[in-house]
Amino acid sequence: MYEPKSNNADEFISHQEILDTLKYADENKNNIELIDKILEKAKLGKGLTHREASVLLACDIKEKNEEIFSLAKKIKQDYYGNRIVLFAPLYLSNYCVNGCVYCPYHAKNKHIPRRKLTQEEIKNEVIALQDMGHKRLAIEAGEDPVNNPLEYILESIKTIYGIKHKNGSIRRVNVNIAATTVENYRKLHEAGIGTYILFQETYNKESYEKLHPTGPKHNYKYHTEAMDRAMQGGIDDVGLGVLFGLESYRYEFAGLLMHAEHLEAVFGVGPHTISVPRIRRADDIDPETFDNGIDDDTFAKIVACIRIAVPYTGMIVSTRETAECRKRVLELGISQISGGSKTSVGGYFNPMPEKDDSAQFDVSDRRPLDEVINWLMELGYLPSFCTACYRNGRTGDRFMEICKEKQIHNFCHPNAILTLKEYLEDYASEDTKRVGEALIEKEVKILECPQCVKSKVAEDLQKIEAGGRDYNF
Repeated sequence: MYEPKSNNADEFISHQEILDTLKYADENKNNIELIDKILEKAKLGKGLTHREASVLLACDIKEKNEEIFSLAKKIKQDYYGNRIVLFAPLYLSNYCVNGCVYCPYHAKNKHIPRRKLTQEEIKNEVIALQDMGHKRLAIEAGEDPVNNPLEYILESIKTIYGIKHKNGSIRRVNVNIAATTVENYRKLHEAGIGTYILFQETYNKESYEKLHPTGPKHNYKYHTEAMDRAMQGGIDDVGLGVLFGLESYRYEFAGLLMHAEHLEAVFGVGPHTISVPRIRRADDIDPETFDNGIDDDTFAKIVACIRIAVPYTGMIVSTRETAECRKRVLELGISQISGGSKTSVGGYFNPMPEKDDSAQFDVSDRRPLDEVINWLMELGYLPSFCTACYRNGRTGDRFMEICKEKQIHNFCHPNAILTLKEYLEDYASEDTKRVGEALIEKEVKILECPQCVKSKVAEDLQKIEAGGRDYNF
């Protein structure tokens, strides 16, 4: 039985409902009348059900696919404009007791160097990230109750927030750690985290249990119900994601949207972010051993259909993807990207030799942050380091209410301009600063905000030039 309001993972992610959805999509993928009806509904900007969106994903009519991409671009612009938020992952430890067959951190891997950062090493990593210009981090750690207990994570968060170096500071720490208890989520909330992120990897229970043969992550229900416990623990913003390539992409797509529907039905708040990673080569992991890989065209359509189905959610693509692929999906729905990323423990301050590397996956886009910023601006995007919503209480249902009414521009666009100005003053190369100053001048002129906001932006830009920092709306 499919029941989005259930707290049972086997009911809000119903295997039979997904199979029925895929069958329905196959039967209607060339049904122009139905596809047009779904597209008309999507144009209202209120989203689609998992079944409706699955029909669009299955559609193989060229003209209709062009409409799908065009609509995704419009919805992205309506909700998020040309802003792209920047972040970086920070790997604290690769000790892990799980047996995940797609991850080099699996417990049976005896040759990968195991590392756990001390608080002093974390300080060095954070300073290195601040010196790039980063303000937002996503901390990562393997599941190991001895080496990576929650107390270590909490201490690390406190360390990160406590480091002020020159004009640098980390203003938002998102957390990607293993599923845990309501009480532990409450502690993370009290520590001031931003978004709690947990990838499902796959929503197919049978595949999930095979891909996680050993360790606590083997428990499908406990893992899949983690977001419920996180929200019960007071965490307003949660981030979903699957690892495309492990299971049929259409199965994962339907499951992902069902999970979003469940959160909306139970908590009145859908996912703050949805990530779309694809499996990549790393240490002893060969992606060719998995037979569900997807090409770039399919990947782009997945992004477009998620954007149409869940217009309010932020969408994330990491440096797993090439620069060319990232360019393509930016206009289709992506609103956050990582830049200058290292996926190894201690990779920023003192990178290990490649033969001793502890990277979780190979990075495809290896450009430094400044080059990524310059590239985004040349493409017409406004790079943003904004963290104001989280620090001003615009989270959870409060953020969603503003975003669904397409009013987030009133806050995010001015804040993006101000944080870009900080970056240009403190970290940018001369060429990036030149491009950025011209972009800011243009963006200030076209701000769609009340005059009082425009005046405040102009005033704050002058204050930043004079040495002030961290102005926001």
